[in-house]
Amino acid sequence: MATLLSTIHTPDDLRKLTPAQLPALLTELREYIIAQCSENPGHLGASLGVVELTVALHYVFNTPHDKLIWDVGHQAYAHKILTGRRETFPTNRRYGGISGFPKRSESEYDAFGGGHASVSVSAALGMAEAAKLQHINQQTVAVIGDGALTGGLAYEGLNNAGASKANLLVILNDNNISIDRNVGAIHNYLVKMTTSARYNRFKRKIWDLFGNNCVRRAIQNFVTTTKIALLRRSNLFEALGFRYFGPLDGHDITQLTKTLQALKYIEGPKVLHIITTKGKGYKPAEENQTEWHAPGKYDRTTGKRLPQSGTSRYQDVFGETIIELARMNPKIVGITPAMPTGCSLNLMMEQMPERTFDVGIAEEHAVTFSAGLAAAGMIPFCNIYSSFMQRAYDQVIHDVALQNLQVILCLDRGGLVGEDGATHHGAYDMAAFRCIPNLTIAAPMDEIELRNMLFTAQLPGIGPMMIRYPRGRGAGRNWHTAFMRIGVGKAHQLHEGLKVAVLSIGDAGQQAAAAVRRLAEENIHVSHYDMRFLKPLDKDILNTVGRSYRTVITVENGAIIGGLGAAVAEFFTEYHYPIKVVRLGIPDRFIEQGSIAQLQAECRFNEENIYKTVRRCS
Repeated sequence: MATLLSTIHTPDDLRKLTPAQLPALLTELREYIIAQCSENPGHLGASLGVVELTVALHYVFNTPHDKLIWDVGHQAYAHKILTGRRETFPTNRRYGGISGFPKRSESEYDAFGGGHASVSVSAALGMAEAAKLQHINQQTVAVIGDGALTGGLAYEGLNNAGASKANLLVILNDNNISIDRNVGAIHNYLVKMTTSARYNRFKRKIWDLFGNNCVRRAIQNFVTTTKIALLRRSNLFEALGFRYFGPLDGHDITQLTKTLQALKYIEGPKVLHIITTKGKGYKPAEENQTEWHAPGKYDRTTGKRLPQSGTSRYQDVFGETIIELARMNPKIVGITPAMPTGCSLNLMMEQMPERTFDVGIAEEHAVTFSAGLAAAGMIPFCNIYSSFMQRAYDQVIHDVALQNLQVILCLDRGGLVGEDGATHHGAYDMAAFRCIPNLTIAAPMDEIELRNMLFTAQLPGIGPMMIRYPRGRGAGRNWHTAFMRIGVGKAHQLHEGLKVAVLSIGDAGQQAAAAVRRLAEENIHVSHYDMRFLKPLDKDILNTVGRSYRTVITVENGAIIGGLGAAVAEFFTEYHYPIKVVRLGIPDRFIEQGSIAQLQAECRFNEENIYKTVRRCS
């Protein structure tokens, strides 16, 4: 017997169902997501929390003609399944499969792509204005989480949209959490709105009293005025020019569909505030929402996460080391934009809460806040994922480097990150930041180097320093060792050979070292240098290499354009060394999802390709 879900190939099929059939579809959809994510890990909690909303949106709106924009696309699994990708969903986040985020080239139902927070309102406003200019009768809907409202871009979009009078619906998916628990004044404000007993009692009475949609719309202005009086403050969204509706139970499919149907006929910018539970429908995900944001593989029957064996993660080396350093140096503080668990700053938060700051999804603020701390004599370690640091480029230049402030910028997830794909690869940091004066850029080859770089960065006279390190587990080194100062801009030689020199930076050096050892077993000896620092470069080492070798192969887990290979080639050109430079790294194109091993092979800086490249050049 066919299930309801098996009959849904497009939202047109969904709209053929009766309202009475929707609850059964919701159950099937949830069970399918839980089953698939147990075997093929992904972002489980966020997608379970919006199953009702997803069904309601596609049931009410005429997608893809009407535009639906998902903020932080990790909540869009149900959307993908209902829009023609149910059969390919088992390939989600896999090499050659569908993306874990909305992607315009993948489906006409993905109106706007991306996996970063706070972008949906601005993008949706652009689409709404484009429809108006082209005289297209179109509904435009942006779904944004309460965590994404901590990002400044969201407010820039809301401010502009409220003034524009565009026909735009913003759905605020309020679940009290992004990955870690939400923080800040906006979070507190939404809690006050949604928990005001006086307002909610009044709203329920009005809603139940007037069942007719026309009557409800007629009294909406009266409700809005009374709401302000009961909450004793102006509604933020209404102050920005939006009509505010809610809060509603985001898991009541009947109320959601009726409300969305009514909102279709209200012109102008409007906000629908819904309350949801992240992980809804799967008890383990509801009870531990942070761990079940992206839980890895698990037994869906027992709810037990399957253990992951292996060496220490780089993020944990950071998390434990900063605690040691903070105990030694009372000036050290930790800052993160809403990623304390992801970067392991949560370890310091537990032990030193007064010296750690989660500033919300606000990378620009995180960097300038750190600059202010440094200007006042503190030593901030500001930990931001590499791909998210792209948002704070001007702040690094204007607020940190220009003033030569000792801010330590710790870039987690530098390089290829695997299954999250193009939106999250930390490919561009070294190339982007290499041109900034005063900024030291370092990349450790292993856990011990990371530990010692963190120690070195907080020493007097160092200035602003960026330390980038990869996602995942390290090389298996015993890194619980005494701290050692690393000379800024000093490389070191790992293997000595003739004719060819391999220059690596960061964790890509592990692949290079393995290839060099393999070549040595064949009696092919090449030199290998761990450069450690992209800026300043070790000119002494490079002069030695320039005088001694005819071919240099650079290896980096970052963009080839502008990275280590480019810096080395520039040096040899400036100092007139007639050397052939072969560059291995991330090529000039966006790399999609897959395992890190698969993507390293695609980018040709895995052990096998380094080995083959050296053999050709020897």
